[in-house]
Amino acid sequence: MKYRDFGSSGIKVSEVGFGGWGIGGNEHGHSYGSTDDKVSLEAINKALDLGCNYFDTADVYGFGHSETLLGKAFKSKRDRVIIATKVGSDFYQGGGFQTFTEEYIRFALEKSLDRLKTDYVDIYQLHNPPLRLLKKESTYNALQELKREGKIRAWGISILDPIEGMTALAVTQPDCIQIPVNIFNSRPVETLLPAAFSVGCAIIAREPLANGFLTGKFSQIPDLTFEEGDVRQSWPPDYIKARIEAAKRLEFLRKDSRTLTQAAIKFVLSLKEVSVTIPGIKTPQEAEENLAASELKALSATELKELDTLAKRNFDLPER
Repeated sequence: MKYRDFGSSGIKVSEVGFGGWGIGGNEHGHSYGSTDDKVSLEAINKALDLGCNYFDTADVYGFGHSETLLGKAFKSKRDRVIIATKVGSDFYQGGGFQTFTEEYIRFALEKSLDRLKTDYVDIYQLHNPPLRLLKKESTYNALQELKREGKIRAWGISILDPIEGMTALAVTQPDCIQIPVNIFNSRPVETLLPAAFSVGCAIIAREPLANGFLTGKFSQIPDLTFEEGDVRQSWPPDYIKARIEAAKRLEFLRKDSRTLTQAAIKFVLSLKEVSVTIPGIKTPQEAEENLAASELKALSATELKELDTLAKRNFDLPER
């Protein structure tokens, strides 16, 4: 496993981390299907054994269940791991609410600390805050104060659109920004990544496998459907089909023992601005495959050029 600087925070992280959304399970919906806690714990421990030290979760994943599993796994190993979690999705009211007041952030952090069985969080992130709040300096006051108090070591935001990150950078100096970056979505590369890098703000690249579609495992499944509680269940069929067809254009990335999954991760790792990428991991087998990408050769200049060409051609998908 290779390690990178987490921006200018002084923290060192494994360049491939553990995305903890999936292990939260789908009891409350909006996840990635059913899970087995025994298998989830095995996946966490396998990742740690393979050199992963960065574990990214959120309090809302499984309404606290993902954090609880990490707390159970790391109770006697806290000094070996970097734990990142998020706040803002107020599931304590039943789900569907967002709250970013200082009072709520402090309340939610204490709940997270209890589940994680720790007295501090390494990285604390606002979870998909609206743009109107990102424009206000006061939005970040609670995080800055918690850092001064030693409750958190670093803070940032987890967002969807590059403009949200650019807005935050214009207002304040977050330690990190988390945003989707993958072969299908390289928009942040053009603006946000260089802007963040220039001021020492770490980039956490989530969804490197594009919600599983860059694994290639769906390309052979006719009439693909997802189980109840899977976030992809409600996606339009045309959108799912387009992602499957686009992934088929990437077969040239499979080489020798390198899987498409690993090639997709290597694409994200080719970006110097990225501190860590966090593919979702639910099983020990996924931990092995995803983390092995760190030790593989980088994508060649020819491969990266072909990916850029395909992206500009919209992966040769028909116009809709």
